[in-house]
Amino acid sequence: MPLVKITIRKGKSTEYKKALLDSVHEALMHSFKIPEHDRFQMLYELDKDCFEAPSSKTDNVTVIEVAAFKGRSNEAKKQLYKAIVDNLAEKPGIKGDDITIVLHEPPLENWGIRGGQPASEVKLGFKIDV
Repeated sequence: MPLVKITIRKGKSTEYKKALLDSVHEALMHSFKIPEHDRFQMLYELDKDCFEAPSSKTDNVTVIEVAAFKGRSNEAKKQLYKAIVDNLAEKPGIKGDDITIVLHEPPLENWGIRGGQPASEVKLGFKIDV
């Protein structure tokens, strides 16, 4: 159940934003083997004066934060980063240098899910050791 937070600068079209969300979810399905329906994403749009970035970045600067259950292999993480960058280059057309990805992995006991139960005590229905 990854939680995805994507931050971009304001001014992008609905189609751009949809492609961004779809591309990140596709990368998670491919790399982390999450079910298609397991989609929990938030898109934040900030004015340029509220989103500072290095001068080498363009107005397509994108920060993607993924909070995921701990347990994925380093290989799966590398696949995720590459898949996100590759997918976003294709649609909506973001250069890899404009993308920053941060993966947070709180332990299962630090997730309250399915009515407030610790994730460590819930049968998840999918593997996290990919």
